[in-house]
Amino acid sequence: MASDPALPEAAGRRLGSGAWSSGLSVPDFASCLSMGMDPVGFVQGYAVMQWSWYASSYVGTLGGPPAPTGAGQYSESWQCPHGFVGGDHRMYGFNYEQTWVESNWTNGWTLAYQRMVDEAEAIGAHGIIGVVDDMHHLSGTGAAEFQIRGTAVTVPGADPPPRPFTTFLAGQKLVKLVEAGFVPVSVVASLASVQMMGYCITHYQMAGTTAGNWSGTMSGGLGGVHSITQVGKAQRAARHLARERVRHQLGHDTLHGASLEQFDHEVGEGDLAIQCLIKGTRVRRFKDFDPLPVPDAVVRLS
Repeated sequence: MASDPALPEAAGRRLGSGAWSSGLSVPDFASCLSMGMDPVGFVQGYAVMQWSWYASSYVGTLGGPPAPTGAGQYSESWQCPHGFVGGDHRMYGFNYEQTWVESNWTNGWTLAYQRMVDEAEAIGAHGIIGVVDDMHHLSGTGAAEFQIRGTAVTVPGADPPPRPFTTFLAGQKLVKLVEAGFVPVSVVASLASVQMMGYCITHYQMAGTTAGNWSGTMSGGLGGVHSITQVGKAQRAARHLARERVRHQLGHDTLHGASLEQFDHEVGEGDLAIQCLIKGTRVRRFKDFDPLPVPDAVVRLS
């Protein structure tokens, strides 16, 4: 195993040291043993990707809306209702899917994930439980590092599957999943990114200022509390795109333990890049509900 050509030399030495390691807490470790799984090693995968934020520039503000380049499934435009011309007035605004961000994130996350699974396969693991993932930007560079790690386990007496299963779950959460008749298949994750290039109304609203009166819109300007329509639509589009991609990964299976995180990055005054990240464990039913037997106590208190 230590000489596996698919693994970096350092990983081969770490996994072939003769001592097993685990990233599980003591309760999760005990639950793992109660299910008949033996931890065999702490496995991990990393990938570093070139990363920088990009915002399209406005072209021809006087002559018409610029066509966003690289837009994906979602694209929507807004036009100024004032009829103002000249200066810094934003006559046009856009929301559109940033496919390059989604593609780069997917490539980095998938590469790190595959490297973790390769390590698990090299030590004959049946699966990886308690998976943890993270992405952070390397200080002072235009690069981002993806990290995925977990505890590889085996099931004594069972043949290894074609590919180790993976799950974010561990401990009692994993026990209850199996009791309910489901088995983990793999972790899934999807990022959707929407670029919002604000037009005049959105700029005024985000700055908390008024814009006077104009026909066909709110009378009395933008004082008070109002929904910022363009931002709301960008956020909803990002969530919808992320959910649809996760559904595509699931096939006929279901998602368990899903988490959703939405965040934004300012790429200019009044302009945002909005991301939605959805993660969870892909699970498949293999039996009806059947509680596991109560494990024997390791220590008895009299």
